[in-house]
Amino acid sequence: MEAIVLAGGLGTRLQSVVSDVPKPMAPVEGKPFLAYILSYLKKNGITKVILSVGYKYEIIENYFGNQYNEIELVYSVEDEPLGTGGAIKKALGRVSSNEVYIINGDTFFDIDLKALELNGKSQISMALKTMYNFDRYGCVEHDTQGNVTNFKEKSFFEKGDINGGIYLVKRDVLSNFPLKDKFSFESFMEENFQKLKITAEVFEDYFIDIGIPQDYEKFQKDVKGTLA
Repeated sequence: MEAIVLAGGLGTRLQSVVSDVPKPMAPVEGKPFLAYILSYLKKNGITKVILSVGYKYEIIENYFGNQYNEIELVYSVEDEPLGTGGAIKKALGRVSSNEVYIINGDTFFDIDLKALELNGKSQISMALKTMYNFDRYGCVEHDTQGNVTNFKEKSFFEKGDINGGIYLVKRDVLSNFPLKDKFSFESFMEENFQKLKITAEVFEDYFIDIGIPQDYEKFQKDVKGTLA
């Protein structure tokens, strides 16, 4: 099975604690954050990863090469920032299987990938994480059958299911839409969730987004503790 990892972009909010490298290369206990994602994918049976890269991608390529931990690595390089949607659109051209996982390169969500399934006419299955008393994320609403019914913008929520940044998608998920080269995958889902028949699965597994210094530091502690 194959996976696309969105590994481009500079972690602007991490600049106070991380040097000028792509966010997935932020060091954690002597290894880049991306190494933990790749090890997780290996554990889940992934044999090929398309790394969607851009800013200073040479740093990633020089470190990981074309194979890491027995996973074949293929690089899909953005010459200019394309947004998450444009990056995925380009990377899908390197995919050979009919279905592919898409993973955010700055989050770690320790779910069982096989629990995500595309049933019926669903084009996207997304992993959600239940959170409490937060305002950093929007929420994804769904019915009891797992069909996504609404996306709510960032606000304060006492409880809600957030987008965990892991998807299982059909390789041709973008084919029937008139899309620009640069667009947001999140906005695309919000605007087309009914046509795409997006489904969701809620997981209670470990989740962290290293996009802010506090959580980046927390992940370093967790690696030495609960994730060791």
